[in-house]
Amino acid sequence: MSQRPCRFNMQSRTRAGRGFTLVEILIVVVILAILAAIVIPNFSSAGEETRENSTKMNLFRIRTQIEIFREHHNGNPPTLAGFVDEMTLATNAERDTAAPGTDGYRFGPYLMSIPVNPHFPGNDISDGAVGASAWYYNEVTGEFRANHDATARADW
Repeated sequence: MSQRPCRFNMQSRTRAGRGFTLVEILIVVVILAILAAIVIPNFSSAGEETRENSTKMNLFRIRTQIEIFREHHNGNPPTLAGFVDEMTLATNAERDTAAPGTDGYRFGPYLMSIPVNPHFPGNDISDGAVGASAWYYNEVTGEFRANHDATARADW
C-alpha cells in the first residue's frame, strides 16, 4: 500500500470552516469607527436643537394663552401668585377660579398644565433671578420667558 502525501488544500475547505482574517476584521472596525465619528456629533447637537424647539413651542403656546386670558379679563394678565390656577382652571370675570364646567366660570382653562422647561428640571414660575425657576413671569407686563440661564434668548 502506498501512502499519498497529505496536502492541505485551501480550495477544498468548506464554507463553514472559513473565517475572517484579523486584517479583514480590523478594516471593518476602522470603517465603523469613521462612520461613528461622522454621525455621533450630529446626534449630540440634535438633542440641544430639540430642547430649543420645544422651549420655543412652549413659549408660543403659553404667550398665546396669556393674551387670550387678557382679552377675557379686561386686559389684565394672570397674577403671579395665581398663575397656575388661573391658566389651568376655569375663571370668571373677576379672575376667581373653579373646576372647569362650574356655573359662572365661563373662561378657560387656557392650559392643561404648565409645561416643563426642557432646559431646567421643573415647571415652576417666579419673577426671581435667572435660574431661580424654570419660567420667568412678570405679572405687570405679562412677559413670560424661559428662566434657565442668562443666555436664554429673549426673542423666543
